[in-house]
Amino acid sequence: MSYELTEELGFYSDKVIKLLEKLGVKVFDIIRVRRVDGLEVEGLLLPRPQYGDPDVLIVKLKNGYNVGIAVDRVEQIEKIGSYSAPPLTAKRVSKPHKEDKVVIVGTGGTIASKIDYMTGAVYPKFSPEDLYELIPEIRDIATIETVQLYNIFSEDMTPREWSRISEVVARLLQDDIKGVVIAHGTDTMGYTAAALSFALQNLNSPVILVGAQRSSDRPSTDTVLNLISSLIVATRAPFAEVVITMHVSVEDTYAVVHRGTRARKMHTSRRDAFRSVNSPPLAIVKDRDVKLLVDEYRPRGGEGPTLINKFDEKVALIKFYPGMDPELIDILIDKGYHGIVIEGTGLGHVRHPLVKSIERGIEEGVAIVMASQCIWGRVNLNVYRRGVELLRAGVIPVGDMLAETAFVKLMWVLAQTRDLREVKKKMLTCYAYEISDRSLYEYYPPVLPKF
Repeated sequence: MSYELTEELGFYSDKVIKLLEKLGVKVFDIIRVRRVDGLEVEGLLLPRPQYGDPDVLIVKLKNGYNVGIAVDRVEQIEKIGSYSAPPLTAKRVSKPHKEDKVVIVGTGGTIASKIDYMTGAVYPKFSPEDLYELIPEIRDIATIETVQLYNIFSEDMTPREWSRISEVVARLLQDDIKGVVIAHGTDTMGYTAAALSFALQNLNSPVILVGAQRSSDRPSTDTVLNLISSLIVATRAPFAEVVITMHVSVEDTYAVVHRGTRARKMHTSRRDAFRSVNSPPLAIVKDRDVKLLVDEYRPRGGEGPTLINKFDEKVALIKFYPGMDPELIDILIDKGYHGIVIEGTGLGHVRHPLVKSIERGIEEGVAIVMASQCIWGRVNLNVYRRGVELLRAGVIPVGDMLAETAFVKLMWVLAQTRDLREVKKKMLTCYAYEISDRSLYEYYPPVLPKF
């Protein structure tokens, strides 16, 4: 049975839509439903999710629970009222106490949303008034302006969005502001942070990506600490880099600042999901103070960002696995890809049958980069024979660079040059602390920084 999306009724089958239209019932009407077995329920008719049985009515009861009622078992539906959703604008609150201005750019994600538990719908809560109301403490940190650039899931981010975000940030940093905070979904935040680290050179103020694992209306939310800490970094940190600021642990103790090229989401749901890899975190934030954990950083000041924000989208990131068919490399070459990042085993190895396809790709002008599928450590193609074979073929080893960062960087580099010698030179040049000459033992296992 077909089903369709209508603005009034949501995803329901044609049969349900015709029945509700005949009865004059719309989504968010309060209805009484009596089943053929005599059971009666009253509640709010909710939109039908896209997935699931389209012949089942979704009703929110007064106790807050949702129930599904198969329309074939319904004897009577009666409309007994209507629900008016609250306005999306928050009430006015007292003005901030600080003149330091920070602009928060919204792109979507959990941190910039709030659930209306009456309807079950998720609304963006992102005006300055919304944020002052949600977190009154920020009035003592900065004056906030907001820009709602996107409202998308982070997995829907593409290099085109990275370019647009960097353009907006570069323009904002031409004004008299202390920094820019970007509200972003956590799942691909590391990719966006790396992209902005390369696209925005010579920053004059920090750019902070921040997210949340749990929405602001949940008791266990991490929004408050993360956002407050990000604003403190924006107003008080001595550095001007692209960073990620999130919880340091599952507790609401303090936050940690990761460099945008070194951060990886390491857990699906914990509040301390992010870790710095092959490098210490840049700083920690506690009691409204920023404490640096490194001696070297890009200081504030200067003329403002240099924008280099083109990305070549014909780049692939693939993971080697035992028995991998070399045809996968050949397909990418035949499809006209300009670059391939391979996550090899250990020091950067693949099985022998892939070497010929890799050689072919490089001969045809495809840049092939080797990262490690290990989290910590570095690629070294000089230790074993297979590594030497790959080096001779022209594979570019990227040391201790994260595979995700190497993927983003290769996109950025190939948008500037397709000459493989220049590509190698740029891939091995450190632009945003993404690669180091050697990996120190103290970086593994990752130890939480102490304040």
